[in-house]
Amino acid sequence: MPDRQPIEPSPFITEKNRAPVTVPPSDDFADAQRGLLATPHLPAVPTKDGERVAWDFAGYDFLREGDSDGRPASVNPSLWRQGQLTALAGLFHVTQAGSRAVYQVRGYDLSNMTIVTGDTGLIVIDPLASYETAQYALELYRNATDDRRPVSAIIYTHSHVDHFGGSRGLFAEKNDEVPAGLDVYAPAGFLEHAISENVFAGPAMARRSEYMYAAQLDKDPYGQVGSGLGLTISTGEVTLIPPRHYVGGPEIRPVPEQDWSPQYVIPWRPGLYALTIDGVPVVFQLTPGTEAPAEMNFYFPELRALCMAENATHTMHNILSLRGAQVRDPHAWSAYLTEAIRTFGEHTEVEFASHHWPRWGNANILEFLGNQRDMYAYLNDQALRLIDAGLTPTEIAEELRELPAGLAGHWYDQGYYGSLSHNLKAVYQRYIGWFDGNPAHLWALPPAEAGARYVAAIGGPEAVVTQAREALRADPPQYRWAAELLNHVIFATGADGFEIDETTLSEARELQAQTFTQLGYGAENGTWRNFYLTGAWEVLDGPQKPVVHGASDLVRSMSLDQFFAALAKSVDGPKAAAEQSGPIVLRWAVRSETASAEVKDGTEPEHVCTTTLRNGALIYVDGTDPLAGKPTATIRLTRATLNQLALAGPRFPHTFDQLVTEGAIEVDDKAAVDTVFGYLTFPDPVFPIVTPRRRTGA
Repeated sequence: MPDRQPIEPSPFITEKNRAPVTVPPSDDFADAQRGLLATPHLPAVPTKDGERVAWDFAGYDFLREGDSDGRPASVNPSLWRQGQLTALAGLFHVTQAGSRAVYQVRGYDLSNMTIVTGDTGLIVIDPLASYETAQYALELYRNATDDRRPVSAIIYTHSHVDHFGGSRGLFAEKNDEVPAGLDVYAPAGFLEHAISENVFAGPAMARRSEYMYAAQLDKDPYGQVGSGLGLTISTGEVTLIPPRHYVGGPEIRPVPEQDWSPQYVIPWRPGLYALTIDGVPVVFQLTPGTEAPAEMNFYFPELRALCMAENATHTMHNILSLRGAQVRDPHAWSAYLTEAIRTFGEHTEVEFASHHWPRWGNANILEFLGNQRDMYAYLNDQALRLIDAGLTPTEIAEELRELPAGLAGHWYDQGYYGSLSHNLKAVYQRYIGWFDGNPAHLWALPPAEAGARYVAAIGGPEAVVTQAREALRADPPQYRWAAELLNHVIFATGADGFEIDETTLSEARELQAQTFTQLGYGAENGTWRNFYLTGAWEVLDGPQKPVVHGASDLVRSMSLDQFFAALAKSVDGPKAAAEQSGPIVLRWAVRSETASAEVKDGTEPEHVCTTTLRNGALIYVDGTDPLAGKPTATIRLTRATLNQLALAGPRFPHTFDQLVTEGAIEVDDKAAVDTVFGYLTFPDPVFPIVTPRRRTGA
């Protein structure tokens, strides 16, 4: 972050943040520290190449050393408390029954790593977001317990990257050699959703994640204090060991009632899955469409311990993540929590999750799960009630600004990660879509042109900036109105013909930075704070170079359908449609990674597929396309070579040419292939968000 004096909180924000917190006391601090066995032995986790920091412990010392009474005026007091809780880092003993035990490494990433002791080794649940943090988390466990047994199995609770990205780091101590036949379990649909979320809209999500987690902001009371679900997400290498076993897949089906065993403790219910993993019985409940498209809760009968994945955490979660994702189903979320309560509730003494700290005691757990269940049902049902009354998303969010007292009276229902405001809008989007029904909004002007016209109508840039300045000086300050006014001025600079002098533009940007900063300081929601403060930074200094995450394992795990879907979304459709009057058909013959490049006579198995560039769209068909006709060109390559192309990014055409020259790719009509690849576009990873793109031409 540039060296600049921090913006002080305004008197209004200071007064709000110094006001007493009204939520009743809880045992959260005692629970979050319960069972602590070891703390981090280094101030930071370095990246594999040693050139960067993947995770910074010392950066959050200001949270660990502070106290709730001495909280800063620049941080919402409720968010400050949540930051202190999520900053507690180390190895924790969760529960034990005989030789069977559950441990968690917390505060080493956005998520938790959970370790269950099996008969022959360690069952690792959710190995964090990156190679480096998983490596050091396992090292902490080994040093504290002197348990040097191998990792015998991995369980991914769901398809988000912070729950699988560190998987290969578990084998750093073995020179990255993953044991052949390692048992890796995941819910059905895991790989499809893990790849699609990180590939199809990956660049946009990555850019918005820079705002959501504010990884580049200073860690201090004026900057990043966490994201509510955890502190931030690590910035090391993203890896993936693909699952071998899918709960709910063809090989793991629900257990029939006649096969149910007393060792599972809970009574049989339809739709439950039961496995024994390294000697440990586990009962699974699939929960698709809740916090992730592929997710599962599971229960350890020997320990009376329930893992709730990310379906019940110490915060209101997102119905739609601010970084972008598929809209989640709060009705299904609530229903699956009801099912979990009915299935596991009375037999559970310990509950833990993929984030935050555990809960102990049956009554305490049932109250927690029940209130989380009610919260998601409330979000869904009340949004629908007001949708049917004709309210728009913004109106619904203004109408329902607080949860009912029975929900709002619990810390774990506060909006640290999801918020009531953006979750209600997400429910609207899920059921109704982006359009609010008003035809005035059906064909709105783009931000730059709208900004220019609003600014002109109000009286010019100086007049608008003056009104924004007055809004900030009002009692109380009108931050939301000031942000809207200044946004029009800033975005108007992207419109053709709009003129503004540098002094006025500079003042508009400075005032917007002030406005965003105060909104950030006042936000209880960690991700709102991060968005506002990152926006304040970038409105002055422009888009910043993103933190690079390697993710080659995701590429290697892509199906051919996913590879070509990613290629298709890169095609400049309007240009291709205008220039190509007829289709260009490419036949792809993809051999396995072990196949020889010299084989041409069909003795090695080839997977044949077809892509057709027609009408500006690149259409993929597995096998031959009956609408395509004779191939214009045939491309022969191995799957390993295809992976090289997928990892090439903007150098895709150059890499293709190089591999053809080297003989790794055979093509019989290079000109046709070059024509198709000439329409590929590659996104700018630092596209602007709070400032406009400059337009040239009419």
